[in-house]
Amino acid sequence: MESYEQLLDKAYEKVKVIEGNGERFEIPRIEGHFEGKRTILTNFFHIASYLRRDPDHFLKFLTKELAAKGVVDGERIILNIKVPSKKINPKIEQYIEDFVLCKECRKPDTELQKEGKLTVLHCLACGAKHPIQSKI
Repeated sequence: MESYEQLLDKAYEKVKVIEGNGERFEIPRIEGHFEGKRTILTNFFHIASYLRRDPDHFLKFLTKELAAKGVVDGERIILNIKVPSKKINPKIEQYIEDFVLCKECRKPDTELQKEGKLTVLHCLACGAKHPIQSKI
């Protein structure tokens, strides 16, 4: 009969090695281009679905932070100003920090809930609830 260490070595040989940096949640990057004085965001709805947030809420936050008017045009968003992606991506990171990541466990498994006049970030992973400070 094999020893415990030998059986453990055999088990480790069969275990699949997971590639990646250990984080399962990666912050998505915006893709788009300029048309004249406007900015066209092509993967906006993909990012909103990845974050599991309402696209209208996400767009309202983005337009407020960028001080720009945003219009939905099919599967893309048109901003009325030229904004490079290096200015949009930090705003997406701020949105994720404020409205997606749990304040306790830092996991993205959250949902926004209305409780009276407050909007609460409810974590589905650890059960924590935190009021949202930011007003949109």
